[in-house]
Amino acid sequence: MQPPTIRPPTEPLSLLQTIRAARRNVLELIPELAYKQPIVSGRMGARWHMVQDPVSLRRIFLDNVENYPKSEVMVRMLRPAVGDSLFTSEGDEWRWQRRAVAPVFAHRNVVALAPMMTATAKRAVERLEAAEDQAELVSEMLSATFDVICEVALSGREHFDAEDYGRAILRYFETAGRASLLDFLHVPDWMPRPGALLSRGAVRTMHRMVAAAIEARRKEDRGNADDLLDHMLEAEDPVTGRRMSPTDLLHNMQFFIVAGHETTALALSWSLLLLALNPAMQERAHKQARDVLGAKPAEEKDLEAMPLVRQVLEEAMRLYPPVGMLARNVRERDKLGGRDILPNDIVFLPIYALHRHRMWWHNPDGFDPDRFAPTEASAWDRYRYLPFGAGPRVCVGANFAMMQAHIILATVLARFQFEPIEPLPRPVMFMTVRPDPDLRLKITPVR
Repeated sequence: MQPPTIRPPTEPLSLLQTIRAARRNVLELIPELAYKQPIVSGRMGARWHMVQDPVSLRRIFLDNVENYPKSEVMVRMLRPAVGDSLFTSEGDEWRWQRRAVAPVFAHRNVVALAPMMTATAKRAVERLEAAEDQAELVSEMLSATFDVICEVALSGREHFDAEDYGRAILRYFETAGRASLLDFLHVPDWMPRPGALLSRGAVRTMHRMVAAAIEARRKEDRGNADDLLDHMLEAEDPVTGRRMSPTDLLHNMQFFIVAGHETTALALSWSLLLLALNPAMQERAHKQARDVLGAKPAEEKDLEAMPLVRQVLEEAMRLYPPVGMLARNVRERDKLGGRDILPNDIVFLPIYALHRHRMWWHNPDGFDPDRFAPTEASAWDRYRYLPFGAGPRVCVGANFAMMQAHIILATVLARFQFEPIEPLPRPVMFMTVRPDPDLRLKITPVR
């Protein structure tokens, strides 16, 4: 069965159609031409450009990165929850925060976290065994990844109710994460957007839990946990001597907890759906995991012997990138793909279309993990596959996310087989690319 996708518009959308599509599913804004051409331009108030050309993307993400800051609309959607954190800040403000958190995700530290990931994978298997003959996989995978990120960020989750926190995230995405008519009309930032107002309860719920965890640590002897919060509490800008304020701490911890478990859980969920739709590939991945693991949970030392499992994850993030669309403002005149880019233009980076582009991929809408075999992937342009971004702002936790996902997916595949349940979900994006309405699969334990 072909993996679910969306049908792109074949004609330019009117303003009203654009607003409706943005409210319904951001992926529906990407025109059919964006899957066939390197760059597509238009005008709706301001000039805009959708860029799917790897050479131009390298310029945006790396060679001329200062010219392309995050768009005000995207930052406005995120700021109520994460403030001026690592994800939303620019320039010197971003650089010092990046230096503060980078040590947590150094390779040696990620490897040291592997036993925690193994324990989480074991608990995920136990929950699936307790299910009857089917399960909703997004909620199952969110529960698994939430355990790990809380340990990495806070050395525990005693201040968190995972279900309440998860509901608050979803509520936030469905309110603040939807584009507003006021954005399309270029109403000034000081005018509150309806989504931001509707999201306040969700923000209070999330912030209350994070603040309680930070306050508990402040009352303890900090510096002993060696987790993300400890590093942030001790971080100091070597130039200015600045330390993170309580607000800085709250917003950065909030960002890492949300991003650190949501995107990984979605990659795992999409992977399991894709395998359920392709029994032959599922059997190959299951056999590889079973031969290496038997019935035990995966450990870091096992991963090298299970390359196909990682390739499944990589292919799932090609078809369903965690964030399917990014946007950038333009500061100064530039040229991309032979096209003049002017100050105040808007540049859209439709990662979803880039990953399914007819010029860069064979069978772009098909599921084929073999395209990520080392001999194949080594021939690519680095900038045609961007699940974690690229350049200086590449996701600082990418290696952590991949190790966690590899351990969990291998453990689950060694113990279960999966079959699809119709109707299949479709990909829908507000802030992340989620299956809608949910992702239920039939589960058969392997004895």
